[in-house]
Order: sequence, then C-alpha cells, then structure tokens
Amino acid sequence: MNSKAPNAAHVAIAEAEERLSQEGRRLVVVTQNIDELHKRAGSRNIIELHGTLFKTQCTKCDAISINYDSPICTALHGKGTPNPGTENVKIATELLPRCSKVECGGLLRPYVVWFGENLNPDVLKAAERELDQCDLCLVVGTSAIVYPAAMFAPSVAARGVPVAEFNTETTSNTSDCRFYFEGPCGSTLPKALDP
Repeated sequence: MNSKAPNAAHVAIAEAEERLSQEGRRLVVVTQNIDELHKRAGSRNIIELHGTLFKTQCTKCDAISINYDSPICTALHGKGTPNPGTENVKIATELLPRCSKVECGGLLRPYVVWFGENLNPDVLKAAERELDQCDLCLVVGTSAIVYPAAMFAPSVAARGVPVAEFNTETTSNTSDCRFYFEGPCGSTLPKALDP
C-alpha cells in the first residue's frame, strides 16, 4: 500500500477542501477505503469508516498505534501476497506482531473493519452527523452494496439535498442521485470540481 499514489480524484477532492476552507466552508471525506490515499492527497477532514491499514490495534488492550512498517513484523515479510495460488504459510504465534506496552504484549491486528465486523459506533456517528448537516453529497466510485454506507446517499437525498454519483457504471443508488457522472472518477471528478 505504501507504493500506491493518490489519483486525480483524490487530489481534486483535497483541492476542493482547501478552496472551500478559504471560504469558511467545510468538505468532509467519508470513506470506506483503508489506504489513506485521501490523506496523502492532502485532505484533512477524513472519516475512515473501515479504519486504515496504517494503524494497528492490540487484541488484548485495544491500544491503537500508527504503523507504516511494511510488513508490520519480520515474520510477515513476503507473506500475504494477494494471489489465490499462494500457499498458506503458518507463522509461529511468538513471531507475530505484539503490543509494545510492556504490561500487555497482546497480538496486533490491522486497524480495519473486516467483513462481518461492526463499524466503530463513534466513527459511524461522526459520519452520520456530517451527512445530517451536508448541503451537497458526492458519492465517488462505490458499488453501493456495502452497508451501512450504501444507505448514506439515499438518506441524504431523502432530505432534499443534491447527491451526485461519480462511477463507471450505475448502482442501486443511482436513481436516488440528482446527478450522475459516468466514467473513471479520476477524469470525471476533477472536471466537476474545477473552480
């Protein structure tokens, strides 16, 4: 993930946030992505619904720490390649990453929400607060099938707030959107946000 760079859509959002802040307005990114590309593009107001790969959480004491090491421990070097043909490699538990708190030593996991896990209720409430206040909602590059985020655009649209979807294909939420921009977000979004 460290080798990935923000695309033109990430940059356009960050630039729009900066322009709006100079006018005393806010742009908040509510994202399901765990790659921190919005942050690296320059966005500051970010709510990461599913967490980030660049933090770890202790499974014992719940401490959350920033961790940009790749991999997060030596035993994981060269393991976990996203390839269906990769053989499962068993790693001894004592070689797995551990909490740095002396009194703890619990196993660390990525600070992300796995499928089947609930979102952090505080993060979800923060996103809902922002959506309840917004006067425009941009839905960018999502399949609109991961809940509860898939309900955000329809609930905002039901309040009469304009919703614009940017996507390569229509989704189940497209009919709720006042505007639809078809195509790669890296080319459609910068044009739409250009001052």
